Formats: sequence, structure tokens, C-alpha cells
Amino acid sequence: MSSANLRHMTQNLVTFGLDHLSTAVQAFLVDRQSSGLSQNTIKFYTHSLARFSQFCESQAITRIEQITADTIRAFLLWLEQQGHSPSGRHARYRSLRAFLYWLETELGEDTYRAPIRKVKAPKLPKEVIEGVNLDDVQRMIEACKGNRFTELRDKALLLFLLDTGARASEALAVDLADVNFPTGGVFIRKGKGNKSRMVYFGRNTRRALTAYLKARKDDNPALWVNEQGERLTRYGLDKTLRLRAKQAGIADPPSAHDFRRAFALNMLRSGCDVFTLQRLMGHSDLTVLRRYLAQTEADLQQAHQKFSPVEGMKNKK
Repeated sequence: MSSANLRHMTQNLVTFGLDHLSTAVQAFLVDRQSSGLSQNTIKFYTHSLARFSQFCESQAITRIEQITADTIRAFLLWLEQQGHSPSGRHARYRSLRAFLYWLETELGEDTYRAPIRKVKAPKLPKEVIEGVNLDDVQRMIEACKGNRFTELRDKALLLFLLDTGARASEALAVDLADVNFPTGGVFIRKGKGNKSRMVYFGRNTRRALTAYLKARKDDNPALWVNEQGERLTRYGLDKTLRLRAKQAGIADPPSAHDFRRAFALNMLRSGCDVFTLQRLMGHSDLTVLRRYLAQTEADLQQAHQKFSPVEGMKNKK
């Protein structure tokens, strides 16, 4: 960038009150909040940009015009040295890109061009993410045998997570009024990005839910409650999964997200098309879904055997 262009950009940044990194970050977060993004998304941006600001401060960078493509590359390298995983570095890159693109829009491309346009996103490993093993889920359900409140609730909860593919935050936010028991439909009022959608459960999950609800003695509107009749928290959910995994003899307890991954992969393997699966999972496009659906060699072999044109010709003889 020429010195004249740099002076012009600096003058415009000052005019808009966005010349300092801390000021610009705060303005971006206010804009995101006013756009109606979820609190989880706001927290993600806040934490990610705090890490970037921390790095910039260590490099004596306090003003927007000081941030270059090399600054961003050095930041990504610093994250790696700090022990961040590839997915963690990719998440920080995405939040920084959203911030700098927003700044570009606010100021106009003639005034400011986001330097991150010159920086490639960190590569993500193309590993197969299986999610929780269905045999492990069965063992965890068997650990819930009994008619006590927690046993009935935990069995229903495990089945619900696997059957709906709902995110942990979505499942915990469901109210009784959101559940249509005859159809098995569940209205997710505020999914990721504050988007609503429907998810569904089958007969086995319905039976488990009915048994759990009959054991409840509270009047809380929440679908999932603890023994005190209060809405179940994320801590309570994670504690439940750890407990049932331990009782089932599972060394590495699955997370709620592992249930969501298992839902996606097993739906695909059972023949569900990706566009329907995309809507059930609440993804805006197929890009994110592809990360869940990395298929194993066995999956590909079975698909070939089922759809091979040559084998199809043989069957017609």
C-alpha cells in the first residue's frame, strides 16, 4: 500500500472512530448483538477477538492500519505454538475474517480492504468423525435400568439426543409446549443463528419420554429438569453423560456433540439424503455438514456395491 493510500485509510478510520483495534472490536460486537445473533455466537466472537487483541498487543499493534496479512499469518502461527488444534485455529480465523469483512463494509472497499483476503484459512484434517458408537449408547441406556426419576430421565435424554440430532443448547432449551407427542415433532425455537426448525423422534424415544414425564412431580415448563425440578443445565447434562458412561464401562465419555455426529452419520448410512439431513441439523449450507459426513472406506465400498452400474446390469439379466 502506498504512503498516500495509507494516509487516506488512516484519515477515514479516524473519521469513523474505528482507528483503534479495541474500539473497532467493540463496535463490531455491538453490531453483532444488534443483529440478533445468539449469546453463544457473541461469546465466540468476543473470546476469539480477545485472543487476537492479546497477540497484537504483544506485537505493539494497537491501530487497524497496522494489521497486515503478515500480522494475521503470524497470529495463526502463534495460536499453533500455543497448542491450539487445527479446528481451533480455523475457528479463530473465521471470527477474525468476520470482523475484518465487517470493517471493510463499514468503511467501504475504496477506503479499507481486509488484509485477511490474502491469507488462506488453516487446513482442517480430513479425519473421519464417527461420533458416539451405537453399542456404547446401548450400554449407557442399560445403565439407566430402573424406575427412579434420574434413571427414567437419563434414558429418555440419551435417546432424545441421538434421535433428534439437536445441539446440547437446543435440547436443554426445549419446553414441554414445544413437543408434539403424537407426531414426534420438536420445535427448536432458537437454533444456531437464532434460526428455528423442527426435529423429530420415533416410537422408542416417545415411550421413554412418556415414562420420564410420568415420574415428574414439578410444574416447570422445561422438558428436561433435575431432581429439584429446575431446568437441566449444560453442566448437569455433561455430568449425566459422564456418569452413565462410567457405569457402562466406557473409558472416554461421549459429549452431547458426539450424539449429534452419530445422528448425522447414521442417518446418512441409512439412506437419508443430505438436503433433508441439512435441514434436520439446522445447517445453512452443506459446507458444515460435510465435516460430519466424512465416510469410511467401508461406507464407500458398500455404496459401490449397492449402486454399481455394472452390478445393476447383471441384475437386469
